Parts: sequence; structure tokens; C-alpha cells
Amino acid sequence: MRRISQAFFLLACSLAIATSLSANSPREAASEESGGLIDQVKGLPVSQATSSLPPTDWLLDPSPFRARVERSEDASQVVLTNGLITRRFAWQPNLATVGIEDATHDQQWLRAIQPEAIFTLDGKPYAVGGLTGPANPAFLGSIPEGSLQSLPGSMQVRGFRMGPVEPRMGWKRNRHHQESTRWPPSGVHLQWIFDSQVEGADLQVVVHYEMYDGLPAWSKWVTVEHRGGREVRIDRCISEKLSVVEWASEVDDLSSATRPPSLHIETDMAMGGMMSAGANRRSFRWLPDPDYATQVNYKRLTPCMLEVGPDLGPAATLKSGDRFESLRCWVLPTGTDDRERQGLAVRRLTRTIAPWVTENPLMMHCRFADPESVRRAIDQCADVGFEMVILTFGSGFDIESTDPQVLKRAKEYSQYAASKGIEIGCYSLLASRSVGQADDVVMPPGEKPAFGQSPCLCSRWGEEYFAKLRTFYQESGFRLLEHDGSYPGDPCASTLHPGHRGLEDSRWRQWESIRDFYRWCRQEGIYLNVPDYYFLSGSNKTGMGYRETNWSLPREQQVIHTRQNIFDGTWEKQPSMGWMFVPLTEYHGGGAAATIEPLREHLDHYRTMLESNLALGVQACYRGPQLYDTQETREMVAAQVAWFKKYRRLLEADLIHGRRADGTRLDWMLHLLPEGKDRGMLVVFNPTQRDRSEELQVPLYYSGLQDQAFVRPSDGEAVEVSLDSSRRARMLVTVPAGKMAWWVIGSKP
Repeated sequence: MRRISQAFFLLACSLAIATSLSANSPREAASEESGGLIDQVKGLPVSQATSSLPPTDWLLDPSPFRARVERSEDASQVVLTNGLITRRFAWQPNLATVGIEDATHDQQWLRAIQPEAIFTLDGKPYAVGGLTGPANPAFLGSIPEGSLQSLPGSMQVRGFRMGPVEPRMGWKRNRHHQESTRWPPSGVHLQWIFDSQVEGADLQVVVHYEMYDGLPAWSKWVTVEHRGGREVRIDRCISEKLSVVEWASEVDDLSSATRPPSLHIETDMAMGGMMSAGANRRSFRWLPDPDYATQVNYKRLTPCMLEVGPDLGPAATLKSGDRFESLRCWVLPTGTDDRERQGLAVRRLTRTIAPWVTENPLMMHCRFADPESVRRAIDQCADVGFEMVILTFGSGFDIESTDPQVLKRAKEYSQYAASKGIEIGCYSLLASRSVGQADDVVMPPGEKPAFGQSPCLCSRWGEEYFAKLRTFYQESGFRLLEHDGSYPGDPCASTLHPGHRGLEDSRWRQWESIRDFYRWCRQEGIYLNVPDYYFLSGSNKTGMGYRETNWSLPREQQVIHTRQNIFDGTWEKQPSMGWMFVPLTEYHGGGAAATIEPLREHLDHYRTMLESNLALGVQACYRGPQLYDTQETREMVAAQVAWFKKYRRLLEADLIHGRRADGTRLDWMLHLLPEGKDRGMLVVFNPTQRDRSEELQVPLYYSGLQDQAFVRPSDGEAVEVSLDSSRRARMLVTVPAGKMAWWVIGSKP
């Protein structure tokens, strides 16, 4: 792993500290760290933070909110802030977080003090920093002035360093993505440094924070550098522990529905689900706080303690010169029950810390892998404007084959695809299979693998598998991997696999293996379709959310399910983050009533499926042997793709949820951007058999428009529409039977 840089950055006295720091010499940096903590703190600019609400809505204009490191006027606290979220650190007699202030919601999230991190080393717990907490852990105001003491036996802070945010992986930008994204994000990286002699071992622990410009969120992780002495085992690592103000006040027995505090948590150790909450269940948890004696719940079971760290392991062994890095977490206070606003905030967070999710190529899933079928698929994609061909599951192409002819054929395919401006890739199944008793996971008694059977990624087979994939992609020219059955988090009790020692380190080591592979793919520009939540480790897209057998329903029902699934799946996902499905040939049965082929005989349905996905900014798996079968079909597909590309900037923007499809009335959604001349697009579908007119209340707050908007229908001139005090526009829309209509919304005619 990359070692911590030994160069520090000069302290800056301007608010643009995150982008203007320069490095000290190693000798100067060492003197700062060892004896100059008080001088470091005093060298920071004095905090200008106020208790007033932010001057603008950060979702509309994030530009005023620059991340910076400051100090309190009396230098007793270091302040990490961007004007939206502020984290305060007391640093004498030891370091601890003593406040987390949310300016947007005028909220103090912290109610008591915890250590900066907690390690269990060789069976013994160690606190990293920490101060004795308030007398009443219900609120910070119960701390008597001057009463804080260092936790006995805790690791002591020695200094800090800071600089701009650094990329945690490379991102090769070789395809279309949102222009506003940047990598790494702008902001500040603050590192608190702790030295500790742990029974014969010299360790340096660094607690890392990132805060970003224009986003009320922070990231945190911990690194440990072994600088000499005996071998040390990190049994457990809690990288963030926060005593948070509770959401609910429940006196009696708590039901399973009791809500934790309104903080959205992401980690890069997310697996085993297509949504954030389920995929992160092994990396953070909300716990009761038994020391919180004044809480309302009689049994003290209120979930108000956030603990971030793997639920098994890591059980990582460090020798002199080794370096350990914890999982990374991101915390975004939402503080509202407004589902749309929560979703917009989560989507902004994801675009900031994983901007590759805005890559959104139009892709055909080629049903067969023989040369004739592949060339036809490439030719048709190039002809109608698609951008990628996937040799899909069941195509017969074996990425794991060691036959030289397979690699030779792959090179021929990729060269031909490149000559047509098309990317090509293929499918591989990872976990949902057995590869043999010696290499399969050995589950603890009473447990089964998530998919019923699975290889261990740290077995000899697993190590060879990833080596094969790296070699294939380095040599073949393929630029996409659809990685099915990605690692879901199965532990392994084997003591014979070369990549882990036993049960305790098995999940951590397997996660590191797949995380490092996905990061490598991101660096190489390999697009990753992964039916799991690996976005923060480098994947691009997962399933939007659908039941596969629904694609065997009659065609008219598939259309409604398509728009329902997109409506439901985009509360927290960008349109580009979730794939949908269009079965050009029969899929899971259903016969002729469920199938689009012959395409020329079902042009209206095919057009509606294209519109239902593209008009909502979503790419589907168009699975079949061909995209068109006649000139008329070709022209229809090409026209739909051309329309999508013309309005791509709008169609891949955030979705505002209007009316969910139910087959009885108009259903609609709204794309909005708070910048530029064209601020959005309203897309309305009529699933009924007669023309329909309805008056819609169209919410335009997130367009940034104030009093009026100019609305331009697809077949007419722009008209001025007044906005009410909530910035809603009343629009009378008419949509022909079974059709879609759309309106561009702008700041100018």
C-alpha cells in the first residue's frame, strides 16, 4: 500500500487553505510534528464561523462553502468546516471531537465525547485520543469548563498535517460523463498524528478527515504504520464512534422500526446488496448507549451510538514497515423528512466521492459470441448510436479460458469495435457457484453462503481468477466487465487458503482483494457493471431494481413495471447508476406475448421501452441478437438515440419524482439542473388508450428559477409560466394515447 507522505504542508492563513498549501521539508515537518502542536494551532486562521443559517441553499449554489481548517479565538479548538458542517476538536490535554454542527438545519449532532478511534491490538483495547466526557451524556453543555482530562492509557496526539484531498484511486476518463464532476473533489484533508509504544512495538496512528467544498459531509479513516519492534495484530478497528442526538424518544420497548439519527452513512466496505442501507450492514451499526442514563427509553436501548468498523476482523497482522488502512466512511447529515431533498443530497454526495457513476453508455447485450453475431452487433450499435457491446451471460464467451485462441478472438473483436467507435466487454460470474471443495468458502457452523455456494476469493482459485482477469483486460482491448455474483461478504473458516489465515481475517482479506481489483479497473478505464453496491470501490453501475421474472409478463405490463422501477430506484441513485432491462428476445418465458422479436412487428412497444428508459436518463440491457431487423426499425431506434444524445445533459441530471406509473393516468418525472439556460425537462407518459389532458403542479425549486420559467414543448414555441411562492408551475399538459410528451424548461425563451 501507499505509505503516508513524510512531507507536511505549510499552514495557510487564507480561507482557501485546501488548495494553496505547499510542502515543508522533511526536517521542518518533523519538528512541527514533534514539538510544535501549539504553534501549529496558533498558526491557523481564526474561525469566522457564525451561528446564522447559510446564505444560500447548497443544493442550488454550493460555491460559497469552501472547506478549511481554522481555530477558535482562544486556540483551544481546531475547527474543520465548510460553512455547512463543522467538526470541532479539543486538543488539550488530548484530541477529541467536541462538536458537530449542522448549519443548514441549525443542529448540534453530538451529545457526548468519544475517542477518535478504538483499536483492539493483540486482544487489548486502545483508545486513540479521547477526553473524559460530560457529566450528563445527553448534551455537551454539561461539561464544566476546564474539566476535560485525557482518557487513561489513550494514545496521545502529537501534531497534525493538512493539504488538499487526494484521489483514493485513479479514474481514467475515456467515455462520456457529467462535465461538472471533478476528481479528486475539492476540499481539505486533515490528518491527526498519534505516536504509541504498544508493548514492544512502535506504531504511528493517523486519523484522517476529508471535508469537501459545497457539501455538508465528511469522510474519515485511520491508518497505522508499524515503525519497528514486534509483530502486532489488529483484531478490531473502530474508526468512528459518535454519541449522536437521538431521532426518536420512545419510553417503552423499542420496536424494530425505531429510527436512528438522521445521518446518511456510506462506506467503501459495502457489499451484498444493490442499495446503500443493505450493502453497508457489515461496516457500520447504530447501537444503544448504556452510559446514557438520562435517555427517555426505560431500558436504555435507543439507537444513538454510531460505530463504524467491520463486524468481523480485520485481524490484520503488522510487521515492521507494514501499513494498515481502515475502511473509509462518509457521513452526511440529512436532518429532514423530505424524501426528495434527502435523495438529492445523497446523490450529490455520491457524484462527489465517486464521479465515475455518471458514466452512462448505451449498451447492447449481445446474445451470442460467434464472430458473425458479434460483428453484426458492433455494426448495428455504430449505426444507431449505441456505445458499447457486452457479450452477455449465456453468450458462450469464456473470459477465464486459457486457450490462446480465445484471447486472439477477443483482440479481433476489440480492434473491430474500436474501428467503429464502439467499446466491447464481457460477462463473468464470480461468487454464485462452486469451484471445488478445496477452494470454496468454509462457512462457520449453521451458516450458508449468501448465494448458496461460493468460492473463497483468497483461495488459490481466487488468486488465479483475478490474475486471469487482469491479464485478459491488459491484452484483449476489452473495456467492460459485467461482474455477476460479486463478493457478498461470505466469511471463510479455512486455514489452508493462501490469502487469509482463518475465519477472523477472511472477510477483510476477501474484501481487500475485490476492492483492489475494482480500483485497478477504474484506473484502467474498464467499465464495471456490478449487481452490488461497490460504487465507492470503483464500480459504475448496478441494477436499478427489478424482478427478473417480470420480463416474462405481457409487454404492456412490462412497460408499467419499467417506469415504476425507475421511479422507485432513483430516490438515492443517479439515473446513470442503475441499469434496467429490455428483453428483445424471450427471457424467463412468457412466449410471444412477452417478447419484442420480431422487432418490426412490435415497433410501438419497442419505441415505448426506449422512451421509458432514455427519457428518464436510464440505460437498459437491450438483450438479443440484433437492435433492428428492418430499415424502419433502424430509423426508429436511431431517432430515439439521437434525441437522447441531443438532450443528454438534461436527461442525465437529477430526477424529481412526480407521479408513479399505475396504468390509469398520466405518470411523469422531472429532470432539473440549477444552472444554464435550459434548466430541466418534464417527461410525461400516457399509458391509457385515449388522449389525456391534466393540470400538473410541477415543482421547479431545484431548477434555481425564481418567479417565472420558459416552457418549450417538443412541437412548439416557449411560453412564459409564472411560479408560485413554492416555485411550482401550473401546467396543462396533453399527451396522446399510449405516447410520451416532453417540455424543456429554461431561464430564457
